[in-house]
Amino acid sequence: MADKLVTIAQFANFSEASLAKQVLADFGIESVLSGQHAVDLYHIPSITADLQVFKSQAEKALEILESNKKQEQ
Repeated sequence: MADKLVTIAQFANFSEASLAKQVLADFGIESVLSGQHAVDLYHIPSITADLQVFKSQAEKALEILESNKKQEQ
């Protein structure tokens, strides 16, 4: 059975979403962004870019993003 994509984070701007996607890639986790063009085009707070990973990697991806967030502070 195929692993499904799940949304692990939402971003109001594409730059932040791209950075998070790259952080995951650095750790070998593939991810996709959905809605990124709408975020850049419309700049409406309710429109977000969704960062998605395979469900089997979601927990690890969240840990990586949380760790990265703490290091930035």
